Amino acid sequence: MRIVPYAALHFMAYERYRCWILNNCPSLGTGPLVDLLAGSASGGTAVLCTYPLDLARTKLAFQVNSSDELSRALKRGSPQPAYGGIIDVFRCVYSEGGVRALYRGVGPTLMGILPYAGLKFYIYEGLKVHVPEDYRSSVTLKLSCGAAAGLFGQTLTYPLDVVRRQMQVQNQQQHEQFGAPRITGTFQGLVSIKQTQGWKQLFAGLSLNYIKVVPSVAIGFTAYDTMKHLLKIPPREKNKV
Repeated sequence: MRIVPYAALHFMAYERYRCWILNNCPSLGTGPLVDLLAGSASGGTAVLCTYPLDLARTKLAFQVNSSDELSRALKRGSPQPAYGGIIDVFRCVYSEGGVRALYRGVGPTLMGILPYAGLKFYIYEGLKVHVPEDYRSSVTLKLSCGAAAGLFGQTLTYPLDVVRRQMQVQNQQQHEQFGAPRITGTFQGLVSIKQTQGWKQLFAGLSLNYIKVVPSVAIGFTAYDTMKHLLKIPPREKNKV
């Protein structure tokens, strides 16, 4: 429910933004810089349109439902509603703070997705330029370019993703019990996590995330290019007036 509209908006907006930049900012040329800007803008657009679904996913994944002793202790210390589904999450979160609560943590998300999405398209399109013309239709090479784009993009922006997730679930954590300050902003969150949990925490789970993100990005870019070919969409060119 989240990734389908997110991916559709991401790729559609990328083509629209790229076309607009080529038509209105000719001084930028047609190189990878255009892909970087268009990718960043499209990533931000997709996030803003689907962020409440991402918040719901995080809360559903984080909530404690087990019946062990530790879980009961956590629930006694910080009673939280047991969400029954996406609609239930929306209702509970909205009652806490309105629409603003549905976008809790969107700041770090945008700061992370703007460079991440831009770098993905920048690296992917940049690598494809160096592929010989005879091999550009190779699925293996497209997968390789996409994997490299996902790998570098995720590595450079992962700390911001850690801040985002902690902001999304922090109302379910025992700040007073564990002495952890509440995260209120991106840079404050980065400093807070480094001071209280160590700098390694900013990259906690990165290796496991590679297993998900790298093939996901590779398959996404490959499917994107393949679908454009199957639908006989002409190569990207500057629109003529």
